[in-house]
Amino acid sequence: MSTTTTRRPSDESDPRSDSTIAIVAPDYRGSRGGRGRFGGGGGKRPAPTSFAGIAMRTPYWVVTGALALLFLYPLIWTAISSVSPLPGTNQVDGWGFGNYATLANYQAGIWVYLFNSTFVSLLTVLLTLVISLLGGYAFARFRFPGKDLLFLSTLAILMVPYTTLLIPLYVLLNAVGLSNSLVGVALVLTMFQLPFSMFMMRISFESVPRELDEAAMVDGCSSWRVLWQVLVPAVKPGLITVGLFAFLAAWNDFMAPLILISDTNRMTLPLAISNLRGQVQGVVDYGATEAGVVVLALPCILLFLILQRHYVRGFMSGAFKG
Repeated sequence: MSTTTTRRPSDESDPRSDSTIAIVAPDYRGSRGGRGRFGGGGGKRPAPTSFAGIAMRTPYWVVTGALALLFLYPLIWTAISSVSPLPGTNQVDGWGFGNYATLANYQAGIWVYLFNSTFVSLLTVLLTLVISLLGGYAFARFRFPGKDLLFLSTLAILMVPYTTLLIPLYVLLNAVGLSNSLVGVALVLTMFQLPFSMFMMRISFESVPRELDEAAMVDGCSSWRVLWQVLVPAVKPGLITVGLFAFLAAWNDFMAPLILISDTNRMTLPLAISNLRGQVQGVVDYGATEAGVVVLALPCILLFLILQRHYVRGFMSGAFKG
């Protein structure tokens, strides 16, 4: 406890004007054990550069470092093996890019397959973003008959095995003239991305306070202007997360091009690398395969590193609402 004395101002009409008032203030300083008066964390935390601070963070560094090495080791080993001299590959004498030359000159050429994969991936991202943006906005902001049933029907696509739908989809695309087409592959991949994307965009819109919509409508904005000028900037992390997931899924997908594409000039890069593995009497060309894996992984790694901050914010967007 601490005591503070003050002297009241003099007042001729008040006989107690010269009295002294004692103000007793409670002492909230921590006790000898380092905790506050009411059990709070009043003790000082060790500085990050102190020995105690380093000792507290060492287990975290060890665990995260071990996990990073565990996940990075296959990629590092593959990248080194793709340029190192190995018997049975096109890089026998010294270190070099002989395996990458084999990959670049395979059939139509790697640039054709890169273009096909890029086209399919970007078209899948575009369609997924547009459909999930409009659908998520409708599910989050409007009421209409069958809303919950339609949303559950969209999520039910996740319960159907991926490969079991490819043959019926092939028959359907053949009927509409989109078989053996990159556009048809993009449409199929978009359909399989819709459940997650629609769910992600719905929770992203629901995390934005409705007062923003109401304030914009009071100012004369229509529903479309509210969406594009007010809500889209607010749900940008969710859009980036959806787009990143769609790109990774389309870029690495193997089954859909395998079933839907028959022309070698329209193959995507994963399908071309798979065919490259056993092109000579069933003998696996490990060097060219490892070079293909590196080429496949680089765009995904770079894109994730650039967008990782928005990716994490997108997943956290639905954690706290309004």
